[in-house]
Amino acid sequence: MTNKMILNVALEEIHHRRNMGNAENNMHFEEINRKIPEIGEINSQLAKTGMEIMGIIKSGENVSGKIEDLKRKNTQAQSIVKKLLKENGYPEDYLQIKYTCDKCFDTGFINHDRCECLKKLIANITAREMNKNSQINLCSFDTFNIDYYQGNDMETTRKYREIMTKIYRYCKKYADNFSTESDNILMFGRTGLGKTHLSLAIANEVLQKGYNVLYDSSLNYLHQIEKEYFGRDQMGNDTLNVLMSADLLILDDFGTEFDKSFYVSTIYNIINTRLNRGLPTIISTNMNYEEMLEKYGERICSRLFTVYTGLEFVGTDIRLVKRKLGMQN
Repeated sequence: MTNKMILNVALEEIHHRRNMGNAENNMHFEEINRKIPEIGEINSQLAKTGMEIMGIIKSGENVSGKIEDLKRKNTQAQSIVKKLLKENGYPEDYLQIKYTCDKCFDTGFINHDRCECLKKLIANITAREMNKNSQINLCSFDTFNIDYYQGNDMETTRKYREIMTKIYRYCKKYADNFSTESDNILMFGRTGLGKTHLSLAIANEVLQKGYNVLYDSSLNYLHQIEKEYFGRDQMGNDTLNVLMSADLLILDDFGTEFDKSFYVSTIYNIINTRLNRGLPTIISTNMNYEEMLEKYGERICSRLFTVYTGLEFVGTDIRLVKRKLGMQN
């Protein structure tokens, strides 16, 4: 989906919100006119205000004075309406339109500039499009099984499960209390230890809270950014900018991308820009500190291991454990 198409979808949603607000407001007016006729009569008089103002202006006689007098009468009438609503068990603002956004009144724009609600909607739609091929909905905290963490003896198994239980609880609490000011996380450890599972579980929970979350492998993102940078993508996308501004960015399989100076500089740009903006990032990798230092250098590693909260996953490859348990059964 192109940027123009995403904007059109967002504007359609904004238009739908405004229509729904107006429709609900009309229903309230019909209800009140039926149940409290006095309010209906006052509202009929208030509706004529525009015509009365035009008549005053056309007369040209004491225009400002007459308009001020009309405003005063309208204010009094509105106070009477609120009082009648309250006396009949309704909120005082029952006849006011309830917009989703009280800044732009569900138009999407403030003085011809895009309102934050429209920007947020565009970001959410963009994230949804970019996440189409991910497995976000396939993992949850409920399906995380600590029993799969086993060692060669009982003591090692106990130690593994104690560590992984703490990591599980940290990730669950992180998702439950997520905000755009949440910490950055570096998940590291050998393959098959649940890093992808827990990062997907976090993504799933945070998405349901209404935040825009981007999840994919670093290789896929870097490949797309490279295509756009060198003009091989004709869709007009700007993946790099989207990654740097998402509420939560999750880079999976960090370190599996090819050794290219363009990739390293892009990764540094993403990490550093998001840190400067105070936006949280979760990175999962099978590499240890020495391997990452050799691949990315001190600038990137110093940020990952000092600014990010490090979660070291331990245990035996869960896929091997599952296979072993299956054979025993």
